[in-house]
Amino acid sequence: MGAYAAVVLAGGAARRMGGVDKPARPVGGRPMRDRVLAAVTDATPRVLVGAADAVPAGVLVVREDPPGGGPVAAAAAGLALLGPDTAVVALLAADLPLLTRTAIGDLLSHLDPETPDAEPTGGGSAPAPPAHGGLVPAHGGLGGGRRPDGACFVDGNGRRQSLCGVWRVAALRTALDRLTVERGGSLSGAPVRALLAGLVVREVAWSGEGPPPWFDCDTDEDVRRAEEWAR
Repeated sequence: MGAYAAVVLAGGAARRMGGVDKPARPVGGRPMRDRVLAAVTDATPRVLVGAADAVPAGVLVVREDPPGGGPVAAAAAGLALLGPDTAVVALLAADLPLLTRTAIGDLLSHLDPETPDAEPTGGGSAPAPPAHGGLVPAHGGLGGGRRPDGACFVDGNGRRQSLCGVWRVAALRTALDRLTVERGGSLSGAPVRALLAGLVVREVAWSGEGPPPWFDCDTDEDVRRAEEWAR
């Protein structure tokens, strides 16, 4: 997989952290959003959706409409800044401090049409985790060599981490148009699951070294765990 863009979603109310600017919280001495942006330094462009006082050079900043409208509205705002020739985008939450370029490369490799091991979002149940407690392997069942629309990590319980994934821009734009019509013209409050419904998704189990790149920080305890891993 060659060139790609990156859209990092830095909105949200962080209610479980008392409403702080969660993406700005440091892990290993760096704001979480900066760690995510560092994992996609080779992406063009890099777009941060949300409020930010300072961002690394070259990063575009935009706000979702309305501000606080949720991840789908934020994704739409980020994709609006991508050029017509941009084929692939990494769509990432800003609270993934353990994300690495290696992990992004792993995801990008799974968009190869030679790997048909994928299934539509919302179709079937997730596989049970293996007995040894490792991550659930990618699974499929469609056959026919259908090209995946995206690839995302799954956690240790087989749950998709949809905001730690890479996606074909055309598929996301089509999904955004569909969802906008379904919701009467507004994407505010729309769930990510609704956006991805019907897309063919390649589920990827992290098998590399180091901590799980899909680990997100929703609570103070999560931040403490990430700090331990980042040492």
